[in-house]
Amino acid sequence: MPGIKRRQFISFLGSAAAWPLVARGQQAMPVVGYLGSATPEEFAPQVRAFHQGLNATGFVEGRNVAIEYRWARNQPDRLPALAADLAGLPVSVIATNGGISSALAVKAATRTIPIVFVIGNDPVSVGLVASLNQPGGNITGATTLGVEVAPKRLELLHELIPTATGFAFLVNPTSPSAENQTSAIQAAARTLGLDMHVLYARTEQDIDAAFARLRQMHVDGLVISVNPFYSAQVEQLGALTARHAMPPVYLYREFAAAGGLMSYGPHRYDSVRIAGTYVGRILKGERPANLPVQQSTNVELIINLKSAKVLGLTVPLSLRGRADELIE
Repeated sequence: MPGIKRRQFISFLGSAAAWPLVARGQQAMPVVGYLGSATPEEFAPQVRAFHQGLNATGFVEGRNVAIEYRWARNQPDRLPALAADLAGLPVSVIATNGGISSALAVKAATRTIPIVFVIGNDPVSVGLVASLNQPGGNITGATTLGVEVAPKRLELLHELIPTATGFAFLVNPTSPSAENQTSAIQAAARTLGLDMHVLYARTEQDIDAAFARLRQMHVDGLVISVNPFYSAQVEQLGALTARHAMPPVYLYREFAAAGGLMSYGPHRYDSVRIAGTYVGRILKGERPANLPVQQSTNVELIINLKSAKVLGLTVPLSLRGRADELIE
């Protein structure tokens, strides 16, 4: 008899746990698909930011929402299959974090499941949405000022090294925005009267080889293009720039914190939090077509003074005064 009562009590608890979902008219916990371009370890801070946005709308993983993760592990050719895998599951929405390639892969995989993307490019120009205010279809998301501020990163690096005459631009040739980014940085270099050499790298080995070539090219600094793979390799990039005594600039603060000289761009996780919030709103019944693409327009300049000293560079007061943070 006590055993029967105990089983009945456990059954009662199980039913009670389901009450909030039933109250919302749902028969089961909703499932969110999450496609990341790198590894779970590399994307851990971004996943935390995504959870923050999701939690702000009342959803907590494991409590009232489940998340199915898929990781391309820095292999872009895996994205279409992973996107199709998620689209084949009973998911309520798919979140994609990892640039244009990830977003385009998911868009190609489904026209009905809501999609929320995070990219650093103009989503209209790459064909993701019809417009920012009215994205249309089943897709919306958040963007950062990544590609757009690449010329400004070159200007800042030149201001730090005014005697420089030539720079290099590191770009991932597999990125859908590689050509646009390269054209923009070359145009900015011409305006400043600088030579610009383009280096391509799509793997860690490629990055090592690119840095080995930098000194042979006699360039004075390096601008690193916006790319999810490079964002996942900030530790490697910071170490290589120090080893090769090559002044670099990249998009995110994490690069400067890892030993890179300077970063200029948006806060890395603002747009990811926005995406998490959008996923929560869609789970509550809103349609992606009615959620305008949000742009994170705040940018920050971070300068690593310790790295500058190692490189023999003096940071002018004009740059120090404009920096949002000086790492010493």
